[in-house]
Amino acid sequence: MMNKKLLVLAAFIFALNSCSNKSAPIVADPWQEAEAILARIVAPAFPDKDFNVLDFGAKGDSITDCTDAFAKAILACYEAGGGRVVVPEGKFSTGAIHLKSNVNLHVSKGAKILFSRDPSKYLPQVYTRFEAVELMNYSPLIYAYEQENIAITGEGELDGQADDDHWWYWKGKWGHAGVTRQARENHQKAANERLKKMAEDGVPVSERIFGEGDYLRPSFVQPYKCKNVLIEGVTIKDSPMWVIHPVLSENVTIRNVTVISHGPNSDGCDPESSKDVLIEGCVFDTGDDCIAIKSGRDHDGRRVNVPSENIIVRNCTMKDGHGGVVIGSEISGNVRNVFAENCEMSSPYLDRALRLKSNSRRGGIIENVFMRNVTVGDVADAVVHVYMFYANETGDNYPVVRNIQVKNVTSKKSDYGIYIEADEEYPVEGIYIEDCSFDNVAKGNQLKGYKDLALKNVKVNGEQVESSENR
Repeated sequence: MMNKKLLVLAAFIFALNSCSNKSAPIVADPWQEAEAILARIVAPAFPDKDFNVLDFGAKGDSITDCTDAFAKAILACYEAGGGRVVVPEGKFSTGAIHLKSNVNLHVSKGAKILFSRDPSKYLPQVYTRFEAVELMNYSPLIYAYEQENIAITGEGELDGQADDDHWWYWKGKWGHAGVTRQARENHQKAANERLKKMAEDGVPVSERIFGEGDYLRPSFVQPYKCKNVLIEGVTIKDSPMWVIHPVLSENVTIRNVTVISHGPNSDGCDPESSKDVLIEGCVFDTGDDCIAIKSGRDHDGRRVNVPSENIIVRNCTMKDGHGGVVIGSEISGNVRNVFAENCEMSSPYLDRALRLKSNSRRGGIIENVFMRNVTVGDVADAVVHVYMFYANETGDNYPVVRNIQVKNVTSKKSDYGIYIEADEEYPVEGIYIEDCSFDNVAKGNQLKGYKDLALKNVKVNGEQVESSENR
């Protein structure tokens, strides 16, 4: 058995290395490693015990504050050894919900959890991240810290109730005519710059305290340093910021979830510095990237130095969003071994299908990214987009991109088929694209700053495109 495992691993490594050499054939299938990753990702199971929130004082009338009732039900479930905290049909208003080990928050069909628009309901501060920098800040709407075996399941709805007048305007330069001038002027920029300076100066996280008046929006669902996580079946709407945000977590399953959120930075799912993550059967209709894989930002990302790795995306539908499957831009702790397959992406408001982004300030290594069997309808920008000058930030930490494989991806309309732009002294390396067809491409391909680009049976507007070693 051990010899067989070693042979599979050796074949996988050979496949990874061979892509960096245009002339070397791909003789082994790296997707074998995806199967090994999937075998490790096992959703948690829970004792057959239910704790109905109604029994702890909750009322599904959309008015009663159920924060304490949720907390009491979760504590009782935890102290009893675990089970389900059941939210029955009705509308339940609450502040932050903090999960504990062995607790499954089960949101029944017809149930809706309405999260308060009052920021004070998310205090006291918790250990979290804002734009991939660690700090003490408002609690995410659903949060868990250093817990094991936790879940959010059911056919119900989680509603963050964010809109132009609540949470979203904190971004700055956001909103419509109904947002007041005062609201527009109160936003995150000053606090965000102060946070980044603290990270650069090495201020301990316990002293990076933010909250009222700082306008740093919380994520919606954030398991932080957790193991064995399941999020399944629910619909999540209108998040203050990133929607599903596992951080420093392991063995995470996100299955059959629908995300609808069109606010600023409304990424659908952001695995950050996490490993062994499965995202499958989900629908993303978002105001930012559908899936964005991250690993910390700048000095803070290099200090923590934990990559995102072993991530599987399959059978998902990406509607609106800046990108379908995105890596970056906060990848200072590196990203590796990402597999995306059998997804559908189509919208004139979806900008890109596969997007890799960083810059010489954020740096990081992106390696071993594999996409296959993806159908792209209409995207506004490029099908495959690699851009290493993101946000015009510069520094001495040049990003490394290597071993990217794209197979059997088709698109019906885009500005570009393949767009690569990187520093010519630090080119992206080992891009292998095979059996792809990009139709109705307005501007062709744009390629600059790459080494060893291998194209096999790739057509743009019906014309075969040839490989190019360096440019």
